[in-house]
Amino acid sequence: MNRSLYRALLIVSFLGLNAIILFGIGSIWSYFNTGADRASILHVQEELNQVYRPKITWEDTKNEGRPMERQTREAIEKDYLSAWYVRNIALETNSLFGIADYYTDSARLKLHDILDINRKSGTNLKTTTIEHRPKLEFYSEDGKLVVLTDKNVLTYQEVYSAGVPISKGKSIATYQVMLLLEDGFWRIRHMVKIPNENQLEQVQKDLKLESISKIRGVNYYPQQTPWNMYGTSYNKEVVSEDFRTVQELGLNTLRLFVPYEAFGQATIEPQKLNQLEHTLNIAQAFDLKVIITLFDFYGDYGVRDWTLTHRHAEQIVTRLKNHKALLAWDIKNEPDLDFDTRGKEKVLAWLEQMISNMNQWDNSHPVTIGWSNPEAATNLSQKVDFVSFHYYREASGFSKAFQFLRNKVPNRPLVLQEFGYSSYDGIWNAFSGSEKDQATYHQEMQKILKEEHIPFLFWTLYDFKEIPTSVVGKLPWRKARQKYFGILDSDRNPKTSHAIIGKSVKNEKGTANQTVPLSAQPNLKSMP
Repeated sequence: MNRSLYRALLIVSFLGLNAIILFGIGSIWSYFNTGADRASILHVQEELNQVYRPKITWEDTKNEGRPMERQTREAIEKDYLSAWYVRNIALETNSLFGIADYYTDSARLKLHDILDINRKSGTNLKTTTIEHRPKLEFYSEDGKLVVLTDKNVLTYQEVYSAGVPISKGKSIATYQVMLLLEDGFWRIRHMVKIPNENQLEQVQKDLKLESISKIRGVNYYPQQTPWNMYGTSYNKEVVSEDFRTVQELGLNTLRLFVPYEAFGQATIEPQKLNQLEHTLNIAQAFDLKVIITLFDFYGDYGVRDWTLTHRHAEQIVTRLKNHKALLAWDIKNEPDLDFDTRGKEKVLAWLEQMISNMNQWDNSHPVTIGWSNPEAATNLSQKVDFVSFHYYREASGFSKAFQFLRNKVPNRPLVLQEFGYSSYDGIWNAFSGSEKDQATYHQEMQKILKEEHIPFLFWTLYDFKEIPTSVVGKLPWRKARQKYFGILDSDRNPKTSHAIIGKSVKNEKGTANQTVPLSAQPNLKSMP
């Protein structure tokens, strides 16, 4: 009986295995006969817009022979960028997987030789293209052959040997490319690189930075929705009332944060971008200037991610660069905190390229980076227009820390972009905090800031009832302390430090704003 059962199990297993194999073969056969995009079944790429989005600007698509249709240009653009993407992956992994889908046999030979050499030497290349400017040179009458010149292709590359980075850098080159239409897809047949004689162009900015020296402001989140200001949480009435409070305190500047993932990453959610613009409208109505931090809660910096972050920033910058309330761009909040986990050189390379991009998109507003301490703020200090740093140590040590940075960076304006003191008085700090201690801290800091003429933005307007775990983690002593940095308590009542900051700011000539009359308040009904 056991023997019969054993035979039955073998037969059933054999039949089941064959059924799975036949089903798989049938699915693949059916898939390739439905005209589906081969890339998705081969997993060569995800949806291209989600993984690789270099800037592409067609210089010219006119053709003396057959005119190029818009649909054809879009198909060529998609397959051409896909070819670059799989090439980047091939150079990183030393694998030809997916290359056959976007390159003909002849075009694959050179790449095959390069990968063979890299495999033998243990070399890998992490690379991405940043900009493409294709120009149509020829489009055949039968619509199956295209020749284009891709001018000034900007490329960033990191070279690794046995997994250790050995070099990095940017280059610019022009490519002459021939593409053939095969099986409904455009494949590269020839691609010849022509080095450019001209180096990367530096954008000249003519900035007047007097307004930076007058910054007296606050890092802002609404009390009920800290770190979650936009989307369904957005409340224009609350924002308007808060900005009135800021203006009445005598402050003139706000720092706002854009959460990278929550805003849609490379594909910005229109509603949230509209809300950010409306926030600037309200700020303008109260005569407040705004510094926008473009990347908060972002920490990858990998080469594959570059073009996605570029599109994120570009959409915001091009939309808001002409807004009258805009004072400056802050690229990233405390990127030095990612040095240990992501690698300092990787973080700095990403920041440097983003600075270059920002200058291309908007050459009339200054750019800065929000470093977590004075020591870190020496990084890229000659690349930014003004240097921003944070300080959460004892007030007694601030003068020394500031002088250190001033000596290291003598030729850039310095801004204390974040500072503050928690008034938390509870078990997690041995009941050692108080509003009085917070007030003493701000009094000492305001004295130094006034004497040294240091622009500042403190943290923050309100005490918060809840702190998201994603901000400071789960440790209760960190969350408890973070709740009490406001100069207004959780019931919106002024704490002792509120009067100290207000008095200090209003005593400075030319920094306190005049209260905006009701007739000049924003029309909130017109805002979605």
